[in-house]
Amino acid sequence: MAQRTVVVKVASDRREGLREKLGQGNFEWRQVPHAEFSIKGEGVVATLYSSGKFVVQGSDPESFLVRFTDEEAPRPPRPVIVPKGPPPTETATGSDEAGKGDYFGPLVVAAVRLEPKIGIELQEMGVDDSKNLSDTRALRLAAFVRDRVEHALVTLSPLEYNERYPQFASLNPLLADMHAEAIRQVAKPGELVIVDQFARGNIMKRALGDLDCRLDEKPRAESEVCVAAASILARAEFLLNLADLSERYGVDLKKGAGIPTDEAGVQFLADHGADALKQVAKLHFKNTEKVYQRASG
Repeated sequence: MAQRTVVVKVASDRREGLREKLGQGNFEWRQVPHAEFSIKGEGVVATLYSSGKFVVQGSDPESFLVRFTDEEAPRPPRPVIVPKGPPPTETATGSDEAGKGDYFGPLVVAAVRLEPKIGIELQEMGVDDSKNLSDTRALRLAAFVRDRVEHALVTLSPLEYNERYPQFASLNPLLADMHAEAIRQVAKPGELVIVDQFARGNIMKRALGDLDCRLDEKPRAESEVCVAAASILARAEFLLNLADLSERYGVDLKKGAGIPTDEAGVQFLADHGADALKQVAKLHFKNTEKVYQRASG
């Protein structure tokens, strides 16, 4: 993965706080000439120079800044954005998921309760279906969204997923339970709830039970800003969890379920053995069989 560099300016009265915050992480501290400190870990090398320049080098320096500091990477001039989808006219809760098509990493569902005024603000900031955004853009927008909306996240680690999945006939009932759990944390009685339709029938209606809401399940619901915001939060949480697993096990665990994923699985087996695979992967995927075949071939 290509390495990139981000430089941010840290004010003198914020430098000690930055050191303390990073001290809570698992970093290797190093001495660098003309620097107040330098750390290595979590996929980056980060150095705070005496001038106040904080130089972060790695494959995803913006993600590091979001996760471990209060600093923000400089942004290019903001383009004029034409909002996608209708402007919200009433308070609504939307939910969406991330990770269901990814062999590695968790399954995440996010729910967002959005008032019209904040919804329009999010549209103007470029909040869109996370599938239309780069990983970096999704992480940046997620940091913005988290500060402005009521939200809930329900995350199943790979180990939890592998324990719960066999209890269901298919993925959809498990997804419905997770959507309902997230929605119940933020939805208010009588309000609209919008869910991207992932199954036919009344699966979501049954999962929500007697929750007093007006449920709207529809295809491509990410056109609604509350669902788009939920999709961004879910994807960011998935990406951060996947990065944590990659760092913990020393293997670059890939998104998706293609050939690069299989290659990462073979490397994981070689480094950690078959029993550890359930800690990072959704074992019912066909990738598991392919990984074992390639590892033994």
